[in-house]
Amino acid sequence: MTDKKLVTPRKLQGFWELMPNEEMMFENMLSKLKVVFENNCFLPLDTPVAEYSDILLAKSGGDLDKEIYRFTKGNNDICLRYDLTVPLARFVAMNYNVLEFPFKRFQIGKVYRGERPQKGRFREFYQCDADVIGIENLPLSYDAECIKLYEPCFNAIGLDCVIEISNRKILAGFFESLNKQDKMIDLMIVVDKIDKLPKEEIFVMLKDLGLTEVDIENLFAIISTKGNFQEIKEKIEKITDNVEYQNGIKELETVDKYLKLMNMKDGSFLYNLAIVRGHNYYTGTVFEAYIKGKRSLGAIGGGGRYDNLCGNFIDQNMQGVGMSIGITRLFDILRSENMFDNCQNLGTMVGIITFDETFDAGIRLMASLRNDGFKADRIGEGKSFKAKMKEANRRNIPFVIILGEDEVKNQTYTLKVMQTGEQMTLTYDDLKKKLK
Repeated sequence: MTDKKLVTPRKLQGFWELMPNEEMMFENMLSKLKVVFENNCFLPLDTPVAEYSDILLAKSGGDLDKEIYRFTKGNNDICLRYDLTVPLARFVAMNYNVLEFPFKRFQIGKVYRGERPQKGRFREFYQCDADVIGIENLPLSYDAECIKLYEPCFNAIGLDCVIEISNRKILAGFFESLNKQDKMIDLMIVVDKIDKLPKEEIFVMLKDLGLTEVDIENLFAIISTKGNFQEIKEKIEKITDNVEYQNGIKELETVDKYLKLMNMKDGSFLYNLAIVRGHNYYTGTVFEAYIKGKRSLGAIGGGGRYDNLCGNFIDQNMQGVGMSIGITRLFDILRSENMFDNCQNLGTMVGIITFDETFDAGIRLMASLRNDGFKADRIGEGKSFKAKMKEANRRNIPFVIILGEDEVKNQTYTLKVMQTGEQMTLTYDDLKKKLK
């Protein structure tokens, strides 16, 4: 025994850690999404996890500021990124002279928010983003392209989605018509909580911000509106003739046109004017993504247009729009809702069982199979044959090769298909064909 004091192994609450089999499932999910982004002509990008605080806080605000991890190291004031969009804006500003525009990029990486850990919410989690940055004038067709991108992303992992869409100019114009520009951020924060708090509580919060009962009734008439574009237009277009308000409606109409041109499936998108998104850098189109038929699980993605984000870093009019998937949250939902396949073939494909006298031959076989592209591994070394087969079952290995003295002498291999119990003796060339 030793007098050494042992440290209790533990990890920070809300931080991400998976078992190896789950990590394989997660990585498989990411690889499918990367293919979708590449097929839609988005380029890969990676940016640092840590940024200078004045960069990351250039345009955040609201409740988000309270969640940011911020610290000093030497003379440097540093924040951990809370999303991937602001670092993108910084990257584009720094590399403006060498990038081709519109610049389309995707990025999958960890972000950090110091919120209270709870089901579906983490302090460390992955985001999966795709954005388009343009100069001077970025057509609204790119807003539709980012919304449309959810369809193949969800389909790639065996899901259907519904995207709820709005435009922040509608509410901004409404609040402007009430001369509440100075309370705009606070009002947007309250609206963003519409699905989280009782209507009576929202009513009190709005009244505290200076809205009259008539104002609040008109606001609820707007944010309770859902449906196709024509339905929402008929219900809200006459509430105010404010220019910003009317521009928001016109932009939604244009986005609706492009979504239909891009063959967005019926039932996969609708307009919900309560959608504002929590980040203050959004200036126009905003949207949130839900698993079809499971809206109660909450949004697992969202995004929108940010016409002046890069303006914090460069004296150049640059417009952007992007979509994001909360990939950690989505994975956690799929796992907890038993919506995942077992993905049993993601790990070892071929297990090799040897005996004392065939151990060296098993090493050679493993190396040959790996060189030919098969995930092969020795199993159960030092155990009985029965224990080796149990291990193969426990690890969900689909194929097992039994290598005895006769097989080595005859240069053959006994292959067992674990799912069916079928067993056959093959040459190496026939073995490769069977495994393929």
